[in-house]
Amino acid sequence: MKEKFYHYIEQLQDSITETLGALDKLDFQEDLWERLEGGGGRTRVLEGGSIFEKAGVNISAVHGELPESLQAYFGVKEADFFACGLSLVIHPRNPMVPTVHANWRYFEMYDKDKTMIDQWFGGGLDLTPYYLFEEDVIHFHKICKAGCDKFNQGFYKKYKEKCDSYFWNTHRNEARGVGGLFFDYCKSNKEMSIDDWFEFVREIGDSFLTAYLPIVEKRYKREYSPENRTWQEIRRGRYVEFNLVHDKGTLFGLKTNGRIESILMSLPPVVQWKYDYQPSVGSEEAKLENVLKQPKDWLAQ
Repeated sequence: MKEKFYHYIEQLQDSITETLGALDKLDFQEDLWERLEGGGGRTRVLEGGSIFEKAGVNISAVHGELPESLQAYFGVKEADFFACGLSLVIHPRNPMVPTVHANWRYFEMYDKDKTMIDQWFGGGLDLTPYYLFEEDVIHFHKICKAGCDKFNQGFYKKYKEKCDSYFWNTHRNEARGVGGLFFDYCKSNKEMSIDDWFEFVREIGDSFLTAYLPIVEKRYKREYSPENRTWQEIRRGRYVEFNLVHDKGTLFGLKTNGRIESILMSLPPVVQWKYDYQPSVGSEEAKLENVLKQPKDWLAQ
């Protein structure tokens, strides 16, 4: 399974970077790297584009002894692990285009005799707009639901709620964005074999460009003001806060001695933190903040 999934994310990385690079007429910079304890990855980053101010699409496969801090987290001792996945974050230049994040990963754990004792998939995708265009959010969630429904009619509701719960800035009492899907510890069970979970993750991964690209193409040419840009940079600050304070993927990378440039590629290039900034009542900025205070059922209509 680990070879099959890594081959898939190699292909998915190629597809996404080729599509985004062609749209922005700019090539991704590629770095191949190795991890001292075992494994490595392929990082691709685009910076300074006319459409994408910064876009990172990374794959990695790392293995070795599970650090003590993570042994305690998983409730095991002297375990080895293998983890591979694709992680992407795209920060657009135009504030009318939302930031997007996605991640799809596979994990195996072994005992001291090198026997596999656990395996699971995880991942998801979520949207972080700066200005709220409800039709864009509805489109994104429709694609998420369509992928889920091919496997289980209850998956979308379940993983949408997990996404709303996970991407929550507790210290701000607001969501990072308008959600999507989040799933983890997807293990073989009576309903889904590990091969079924692979097919599910592949379906969600393959639908990423369908979910996000039409929004980009619709919005990236819209005019915007310096004030719109300032708001974008303030909201990006909230994005940074979540990734550095709450995000499990960032924590896992740091605790397993991952490549720091790849781990922190999710951070936007230009950010602001204004003291006690409050958008004007009734403004488009306030409209977004109000939505972020309470998760919404975007497909209720």
